[in-house]
Amino acid sequence: MKIKFKRYWRKTGIKNTKDAEFLLKHIEKIKPKNFLEIGVFHGVTSRNVCEILHLLHGNDFKFTGIDMFLDDNDIKALKKDEYLPNYTFSNPLKTLYYKHIIKSDPYSLESVNKLLNKFKKNVNIIKGNSNEVLKEIKLNEIDYVFLDGGHKYETVKNDLENLTQIVNNNGIILCDDYGPSYVPGVTKAIDEYVLSKNYNLKIFNSRFAEITKNNQ
Repeated sequence: MKIKFKRYWRKTGIKNTKDAEFLLKHIEKIKPKNFLEIGVFHGVTSRNVCEILHLLHGNDFKFTGIDMFLDDNDIKALKKDEYLPNYTFSNPLKTLYYKHIIKSDPYSLESVNKLLNKFKKNVNIIKGNSNEVLKEIKLNEIDYVFLDGGHKYETVKNDLENLTQIVNNNGIILCDDYGPSYVPGVTKAIDEYVLSKNYNLKIFNSRFAEITKNNQ
């Protein structure tokens, strides 16, 4: 299966093409049917994941995404103690297109749902804090999680604890941003979690941390 990561003229947290295509190949290998993404951002990864899930399973898949979809005031407040991606476009044409032509914020629930409209029967995008949302939704059928939400130690730690059921059911958590010095809380939370649960940890591309159950 030939896979190409498309960017849909939006921002994405996975800028390196090799990293993006690794993610899609990893999904192709695992072949999950019930996917959870924490940290949807502009929905670029979400759309690419839905495309490959559709190639693998037709309409027999589910995709759930969680994001806070912050407004400008939220972003300013959180920047004090949380790592946040750059929400503004470096390309002035993209700024012009979204702000003045289609007048749509690509980082919004409405815009992401529009991007994913092709798979609307399979998709559920939830606006909210993952630490709270994960306690309210059913996780027993989820078999693959892509974790790229809040990067504070406490946030990552709580997300992982809430996702334990998935690993114990032989699902996979693939965490992004493992290792970079500017988000030390991510690496610390993952290392402590894996050690405390006696789970397997594999690192790919010096950024992805795969967490699985130790079946030995």
